[in-house]
Amino acid sequence: MLPTQLLAFGFGYVATELARILKSDGIKSAGTVRSAASAAPLLADGFETMLWPGTDIALPDGAGWLISVPPDEHGCPVFRAFGEQASSANWIGYLSTTGVYGDLGGRWAFEEMPLAPLSREATNRVRGEAQWLDVGARVFRLPGIYGPGRSQIERVREPNARRIVKSGQVFSRAHVSDIASALHLAMKENTSARIFNICDDEPAPADEVLAYAAGLLGITPPPAVAIEDAGLSPAAQRFYAECKRVSNAKAKAALGWRPQFPTYREGLRDCLQAAASI
Repeated sequence: MLPTQLLAFGFGYVATELARILKSDGIKSAGTVRSAASAAPLLADGFETMLWPGTDIALPDGAGWLISVPPDEHGCPVFRAFGEQASSANWIGYLSTTGVYGDLGGRWAFEEMPLAPLSREATNRVRGEAQWLDVGARVFRLPGIYGPGRSQIERVREPNARRIVKSGQVFSRAHVSDIASALHLAMKENTSARIFNICDDEPAPADEVLAYAAGLLGITPPPAVAIEDAGLSPAAQRFYAECKRVSNAKAKAALGWRPQFPTYREGLRDCLQAAASI
């Protein structure tokens, strides 16, 4: 059963997309932001915002909680502040990362396999997952998120755009609308499953996706640069150090979910169409 309202701890890209779906169900949404500037577009869309940390939050009974606030070395700060009140929630969803699987050398990642995070950020996510799972939350492990305004359609137009090439490297990704639709279904479906990978059906090399975006725009793809010659930052090096294919079979079976954008091709065409309509 859907909650009486959505309370998003971290009213960001994914939470906003879910709030729009729930709005069509007649369900109101509110959430936390870190600044007045980030609150402005949400207020314009009719959503309630609260500055946090910094203000006290009254938690309504029967709300659905969606947590996307980044964790720290102690786990999830939202759990530390509100975990003891989790029983008042109708539903709790925690947004995590497929980075918790670490590097699988191109093999498939499934929810039940042991976790082997390589980065500090992914290690913190593992801590956050454990905290929320202990109070009955559902965990959604997400890969690279893209969508209108935040995709390779924008990146390929950047003056210094490059196609980083690493032989055999693939990544999974997820369109923001597909993530929101999965969360919406998870709120309604009565399933004992607690952890889900949410991603598209076709892992693909990052340079291939960027080249496809260029083709959609009718421009020359950015120059290809071997990863050894790219001079990547430490953060980017960690990103390319992991190679895995993420399975979404469990979400399909348990939730009846199907991605509207099963590959980056459909997703980028949607992003281009959205950009053209602005």
